[in-house]
Amino acid sequence: MTTPPAPPTPPNPTLEVPDGLETVYSNLARIAHSPADLVIDFGQILPGETRARVRARVLMSPLAAKLLVRALTENLARYEATFGQINLPGNPTLADHLFRPANPPEPPENKKE
Repeated sequence: MTTPPAPPTPPNPTLEVPDGLETVYSNLARIAHSPADLVIDFGQILPGETRARVRARVLMSPLAAKLLVRALTENLARYEATFGQINLPGNPTLADHLFRPANPPEPPENKKE
């Protein structure tokens, strides 16, 4: 009995970057979700400030977000193999402050009329 061949891998898409596309630097991300989507707001905040300006918002399906996590993990591993380990700050971590999840929405109240 022979194993059937694997299906062909689809080619990677060619990305076209439009002229004038603004590059955004972000040192803060806020992530929220619904059952159907994940929303990532990328912003900038200065040390000691309490307000951040959102510079870009990305809306993704949960599947696309999981694939993004996989791609980021693979790319960070390659980066660390080339440039060395990325050390996170001690407790509380910078990631805890900048990338903690937003508070989940309150469940709707059951109203009797």
